[in-house]
This record gives sequence, structure tokens and C-alpha cells, in this order.
Amino acid sequence: MLLWLLRVCFVALALGISAGAYNIFRESNNSILFGIMGIIGVITICGLVLLTDLWEQNKQITTISAMYFGLLLGLVLGWLFFKATEPFLKLWLGYGENAIPPIVGLTQFLITVLCCYITISTLLQTKDEFRFIIPYVEFSKQVKGGKPLVLDTSVIIDGRIADLCDTRIIDTKLIVPRFVLQELQAIADSSDKLKRNRGRRGLDILKRMQTNTRIELEVHTANLPELREPGKGEERIRVDERLVIFTKAIGGRVVTNDFNLNKIAQLQGVDVINLNEIANSLKTVALPGENMVVKIVKAGDQIGQGVGYLDDGTMVVIEQGRAFIGQEMPIMVTSVLQTPAGRMIFGRVEGRPNGNPSTTGSGTHEKSSG
Repeated sequence: MLLWLLRVCFVALALGISAGAYNIFRESNNSILFGIMGIIGVITICGLVLLTDLWEQNKQITTISAMYFGLLLGLVLGWLFFKATEPFLKLWLGYGENAIPPIVGLTQFLITVLCCYITISTLLQTKDEFRFIIPYVEFSKQVKGGKPLVLDTSVIIDGRIADLCDTRIIDTKLIVPRFVLQELQAIADSSDKLKRNRGRRGLDILKRMQTNTRIELEVHTANLPELREPGKGEERIRVDERLVIFTKAIGGRVVTNDFNLNKIAQLQGVDVINLNEIANSLKTVALPGENMVVKIVKAGDQIGQGVGYLDDGTMVVIEQGRAFIGQEMPIMVTSVLQTPAGRMIFGRVEGRPNGNPSTTGSGTHEKSSG
């Protein structure tokens, strides 16, 4: 709302300036035509500025700062170079000390334009390395939860991050480094069919996330000096290390499914979000002594054990449940084991602590006191 108010004020100011330009040009040349040309000139310049602002909706402060600083530096350098060459031009052209011939003014304009172009172009190409600009002081780091999320290859191929974005629980920027995208493309072009399908799935997930208006996804060029090994010029280091270094450089958090990457990032002081840990924390909570109904689908590793699964995929190991494979049986939870890979529930068929039926005359199961 404040931005649109600023634009309305800018348009009103532009109209006022154009009216003043009309009066000045008409009185100076005593012609209405020159007044109209003044109006057209002011409106054209202000219109181009406004259209440029509306066209570039997603502006980056680093790019804008580089352009402004480059323009200021170019103007200063252009003025200095012109002052250094002005005496030689006047002497060569044979003009007096106070005379300013047209070619001198044209030379000054040309030098200024060249200096502005060189400085702006240089800073735009090196804005990630030229850390001299005030916006690099990120006050948002003091706000908890404001760090950008850097996506790993594994979490993109997994696909659950796209479903998580649909829930609107993620309100921070998602960043995909360029080298992660290149790794996905390499996997998608692999000769192995399984790898090729995984890579194409990852690219499809990225495309889906790009079209999601609920999140902000950015593909970062990741052109940082921290990603170059000393003494090796432009040679790059392996993807996992680059991901950790890149995330640490921008002050973000890694989102991954890779257990090893999780440990490496934690050792280097980088915050990590493990999507598997999030999924495990949302699974059904079971307490010892709780009753549930589970369909036993296969035999377990130990003698007499049966294995079933809950709706969320949690494995349930049932003592003496092998005899009931293919049946839905009421069980009582005896213990719960939490591992990095997930949660496992152990139980026994209710009323059959030793695998032998124990029923009353009414047909109900009696719970063993032992």
C-alpha cells in the first residue's frame, strides 16, 4: 500500500513538473510547440522510470546497490578523467583557457558514459564478491526463523518438500544453488534407468515448486569466493562440501534427507532441517500398554514374530504374531523404539502373551497379569 502511495505521488509530481516545463519552454521560445515538446519530454522520462519499476517486480538489493554504487563511481571517475584531459584538448584544438568548444563537451559526455558503463558492468558481475555495500549487513538474522532454506538434491528428488510447501507452513525463501541443479541434470541424463527416473522426478518437483505462488523459490548462481579451493583457481569442490560452505556463507539452513550431510553440516556449525526427522515427529504416538488393531502382513526376523504397518508407514513388530499373518489383530504395545531411520513399535497379540489362546466362556480375551 505504501509503495502504491509513493507511485501516485511520483505521478502527481511528474504532472506538476511537466506543467512547469510547458510554461518555461513556451516563454523561452515564444511558441506553444516548444511547450508541448517540454511536456512530452518530462512525461516520457518519468514514464520510462515508472514502467521500469513496474516491470521488475522481484528486485534484489544487491543488484540495485551495485548499479547505484557503480553509477556514482562512474560519474566521479568520468569527471576526474575529463579534468585530467581537458587542458590537453584545449591546447590541441587551439582554444582559450575559458572557451569550451562543442568537441570538449562531447568528450566529457563520452568519458562519463564509458566510466559509468565499465563500473556498473564490473560491479554487477562481481556483486557476490564485492562485499562493500551496506545492505550486506543483514539485521534479519536476529529474527528467529528468518533464515533462507537451501535445498539438497536428495530432498528435491524425495518430493515431500513440495507437499510441505502446499500447506503454507514454509514462509521463508527457498534457495536451490546452481550446482545442485547441475547435479540433478546429470542424474537425469544418466545411463542408469533408475537414476534417470530419479533425476527427472527431481526436475519435475522443481518445476512444480516454481509454479507455486505460495512460496518464493530462487535458483542461486552460488558464485562465492568461499566455494573456490585455495590454489586451484576456478576448480570446484564436491557438491556436499559446496552446499555446506554456500549455506554458511549466506547464513541459511540446509534441508536434506542425507544422514551423512546432516552430520557434516552440524560439525561445521550449519543449521540442518532433516525432512525424515520431521516426518517421524508427525507419526502416530504409541505408549506402552496402549491397544491398537494392526494387520499382520509378513513374518518377522525372530521366531514367531509377525510384522504389520500403521497407516503412516510405522513398522509394528508383534510377538507370536506369525500365526496370524493376513489377519487384523488387536495388539497391546509393549515398547517403542525411536531410531534415526524412524519409529518402531513392539507389541503382542492382546490376550495371548505366550501365543496360546486364553479365552473366557463369553468368548472374550483375558489379559495376562504377567
